[in-house]
Amino acid sequence: MFQAQVFTLYPEVFPGPLSKGLYGKALSNKLWDLRVINIRDAATDKHKTVDDTPYGGGTGMLLKADVLAKALDQKVKKGERVFYLSPKGKKFDQKLAKDLSKETSLSLICGHFEGVDERVLNTRNIEEISVGDYVLSGGETAALVVLDSILRLLPGVLGNDKSSFDETFENGLLEYPQYTKPQIWEKKSVPDVLLSGDHNKIKDWRLSQSEAITRDRRPDLWQKYKKN
Repeated sequence: MFQAQVFTLYPEVFPGPLSKGLYGKALSNKLWDLRVINIRDAATDKHKTVDDTPYGGGTGMLLKADVLAKALDQKVKKGERVFYLSPKGKKFDQKLAKDLSKETSLSLICGHFEGVDERVLNTRNIEEISVGDYVLSGGETAALVVLDSILRLLPGVLGNDKSSFDETFENGLLEYPQYTKPQIWEKKSVPDVLLSGDHNKIKDWRLSQSEAITRDRRPDLWQKYKKN
């Protein structure tokens, strides 16, 4: 069973959407498990203080190293990978999602304010990952994104493990267009090739569509695809 831990100041956010649909069913069936740790519980003063002003001046507040480290030390298993959701981190992508889906457990730290004291990141061997080149108000949304992309790769979660094979990024390309009934809608018909029953032609059409869409919309992915 895959075990995820989330360290947050807002535990009520979780499991959120991960408790619905196939993920919720998989959670009930113990295909994965989620533990949510309130960082504030590790604070020792009567006000449960978790943040303070940065040395050297500047706006905002930082999560205190002593509080976060205590929370981590109490809950993180030896050898377990720990990730801090940060705009400074390595960009999270499908390859990393696949790698992490093979782990038995991992921990995610949701930052708030202006970030966390750098010392705790260094002393606890914490990896930083980013879900994109933009700033969020906190790491909770990013943690949900990361978990969503990992959970769907776990055996049995989607029900049909083949369902993810042709999706965007799986072969380095964006996904081809999809169509369903009705065959004609607002005078627009489904492409004839999809009605032909010729699976080889359909396969070729889908590949050509994926290539064209990737070339047009994501030149960066297209360049990587051409090199492989």
